[in-house]
Amino acid sequence: MPELPIRLPEEQHLTLSGLPPSVVQKRLALGAAIGLILLLLVTRGLLASVQLPRIDGLARAFGAAIALNDLLTAALLFSHFAILRSPALLALANGYLFTALTVIAWMLSLPGVFAPGGLLGAGLQTTIYLYVTWRAGFALFVIAYARLRESRPSIHSSTRPAIAIVVSCTAVIAAACVAVLLITSTDALLPPLSLDPLRTNPALWNYVCAAMLLVYAVALVLLWTGRRSALDIWLMVVLCDFTVELLMTSYPSAERYSMPWYMTRIAGLFASIPVLFVLLYELTTLYGRLLQAVVAQRREREARLATGDAVAAMIAHEVKQPLAAMMTNAWAAIRWLDRPAPDVNEAMASLQAITADGRRVTEVIDSTRAIFKRHARGEASIDINDLIAEVLALVGARAQEHRISVQTQCNGPLPRVTGNPVQLRQVLSNLITNAIDSMAASTEARVLSIRSDVSDGVVLVSVADTGPGIPASDKERVFNPLFTTKTEGMGMGLAICRSIVEAHGGELSVFSNTPHGAVFRFTLRTDTPPSGAAAARTSQ
Repeated sequence: MPELPIRLPEEQHLTLSGLPPSVVQKRLALGAAIGLILLLLVTRGLLASVQLPRIDGLARAFGAAIALNDLLTAALLFSHFAILRSPALLALANGYLFTALTVIAWMLSLPGVFAPGGLLGAGLQTTIYLYVTWRAGFALFVIAYARLRESRPSIHSSTRPAIAIVVSCTAVIAAACVAVLLITSTDALLPPLSLDPLRTNPALWNYVCAAMLLVYAVALVLLWTGRRSALDIWLMVVLCDFTVELLMTSYPSAERYSMPWYMTRIAGLFASIPVLFVLLYELTTLYGRLLQAVVAQRREREARLATGDAVAAMIAHEVKQPLAAMMTNAWAAIRWLDRPAPDVNEAMASLQAITADGRRVTEVIDSTRAIFKRHARGEASIDINDLIAEVLALVGARAQEHRISVQTQCNGPLPRVTGNPVQLRQVLSNLITNAIDSMAASTEARVLSIRSDVSDGVVLVSVADTGPGIPASDKERVFNPLFTTKTEGMGMGLAICRSIVEAHGGELSVFSNTPHGAVFRFTLRTDTPPSGAAAARTSQ
């Protein structure tokens, strides 16, 4: 079996052998125990004297089902040991393997099932002694499991799990073969537990049953004491099943092919199921959790990649304009100096403009970091109307270049807002630049309208254009990172704007303009209640 390179002791607490039983598991186990007791009472009280015909095919089916269930349970427990390296799990897995082997031998030795006198050289005592070996042997392995369950896994052991599994399986198979060989070869020398093929010898069988019940009791006590896991609970159910089965067939007397005998076969089949089903359920559950974890990890990785792309696009989007201005001013400074009579004053003005643009780039990067840290740095009390005037002064030349009429309706004085002036300037600059770009190729009247007002304790700022507008299907998508309708756009401007506005406790939304165009409106919380009379001014 594959060996995992890294194993932690805490892993055992995530599996059936380490997890405490849930409330549902406790209730199911209690219900199973009560059902077994009721089965015992009904069988011994009402059906004890009912004798049924011998059905050899039914005995074969019971034996094959029990052996198959125990082999599958052993395989699952071996796989758990390969991961956890728990000696207790190894002991229990070998117990189920031993049970499967002895069940097969017991089934083959039953008289009349495969041969009139049974196979394997069976004699009169063979079948009942194999039954005792089967049941008592499993209980002894459970005792070993209970004694070893508190021992810590040998995480740093040099022995590979596959080697330990192979060695232990070989020892168990050899032990089972030796037990079967001794029982069959010394059948005539064994104390007579069977009087004939149908009846047991009460004089000896009652003592054997008492000894087996004592072994079951010791195993139950060891499982009950200490820290109990979900696996311990279901092993106790199995031992309770063994106890009920022994009581049904032994007291007051035992007789093969009676109603109690057939009921014990059904009970024995039930005893082989609980741990197998719980292990399969755990395997399915853990696989589902693993699948969910892998999907979540993949989504997280994709989100990180998208976030990295968004950050890169955001920085590129915001620094592109000041870098272009720096290059323009640098060439201008070169031209002013590269002439017979250098104009130092003009060159100095260009260099000062480069310095100002450099500071602007630094501010943009700092504000971008503040966006992703979910709080604004360098907050100040801002007059939003002054901020609008600053942005219009920067983009006014571009609006004139595209023959766009700029109308402002700044109702004031407005209450001041608290925020990062660089970030809010970015919002206004992006919205106004987008409006200018949308009207650059328009054949309609090109009007850029900027309005500020106060309502219900918040400042409202809207930027409207008379461009082609935004389709209804794209009104929310335009705020998604990397979504753009421009051929050369990066799709980050509006996403940045919404992030900044929301970081300031406001909202940014888009509406259709009448008769055509789009209106972007955002809100900001005010510092103080509005005061003063409203005044309007319009500039062309």
